[in-house]
Amino acid sequence: MAKILGIIGGGQLGMMLTEAAKKMPEYISDVIVLDPTRNCPAAKVGAKQIVADFKDKNAIVELSLQSNIITYEIESGNSEVLESLNGNVTINPSPATLQVIQDKYIQKKILRENGLPVSDFIQVESVSDLKEKILSFGYPVMLKTRRDAYDGRGNFRIEKPDQLDQAYQQFAGRPTMLEKVINFQKEVSVIAARNTKGQIATYPLVENIHAENILEMTIAPARVSKQVSEEAERIAKKTMDVLHGAGVFGIEMFVTQDEKVLINEIAPRVHNSGHHTLQSSTTSQFEQHLRAILGLDLGKTDLLHYAVMCNILGPKNFHGRYQPIEIQQKEGVYLKMYQKDEAKPQRKMGHFNIVDVRDTKDVESLIRKANEVKGLIKFNSV
Repeated sequence: MAKILGIIGGGQLGMMLTEAAKKMPEYISDVIVLDPTRNCPAAKVGAKQIVADFKDKNAIVELSLQSNIITYEIESGNSEVLESLNGNVTINPSPATLQVIQDKYIQKKILRENGLPVSDFIQVESVSDLKEKILSFGYPVMLKTRRDAYDGRGNFRIEKPDQLDQAYQQFAGRPTMLEKVINFQKEVSVIAARNTKGQIATYPLVENIHAENILEMTIAPARVSKQVSEEAERIAKKTMDVLHGAGVFGIEMFVTQDEKVLINEIAPRVHNSGHHTLQSSTTSQFEQHLRAILGLDLGKTDLLHYAVMCNILGPKNFHGRYQPIEIQQKEGVYLKMYQKDEAKPQRKMGHFNIVDVRDTKDVESLIRKANEVKGLIKFNSV
């Protein structure tokens, strides 16, 4: 019997999950999202919507009453409420795992306790505590909020002692942690999945390029050695053994100058660096997530074609409604806009994939083509 899927969050990830669900009518009869933005992207592609904050207890309870299974596209859900509902409705990934991942300090602590490689980190409880503990870390160092931070928000890079008071005050009243800055050569990630039967599958390692802490480009496959690629896959699979529940996880990692692989952060959901799978793989990460939480066999994860994904961000000098974004049809170019009503600086408005449909395996050519397409995208006010 087909199930009603509830999703906490109805942004672009919820939108693409909804689109994937619509292609699986034998398993999913309807989709309901909980999101504070009225007529959110997921609602625009057919999801029903409960308009409320992600943490709203009553709204989460209402979602549970209307759904057979709940998942999330954002880590901001109220994990305590979800934990209390677990059993009344199937929730995946598990609320316990969500609780772990919501607190970056606890997340890193559990990873380290299970023998997974992470950078040095320590809890910070006061500005005097910060000044004392930074002595053993040296400079530069990263002060991070433990909760509710993504895309670089909640990070403060401390370069010298006279920044300590400013850094701590920026996150005043919020639990923080100190983390050693890694001199990495690349940022990479693995999209991994586990279904309710324990089957685990990983997609090939991809390379991520950021600008101002926001993902700008993903290159599939990553331009790394076979040894690094295999080590990243091993780490990803071990991570999936440590964390509980079913679904897709985005496992972000650093490749150090001496070719070691360290986990940076984990997202218990479909991930920006997996958008290329919409055209590069047999099974997209969105279908895979649904297959995982429904207890179906996981789909194939082979990279059928090399690909480059680019995010389309709101321009820094533009805020407001905009004319539809279009690009001239070209071979191997796939545009996906998220139908957000207003553009804002650095807001994720869409993405495009450049796919090596002729299988030349020429990554540099794909990157050049991606930069050319990026230059054609303009935001014009309505």
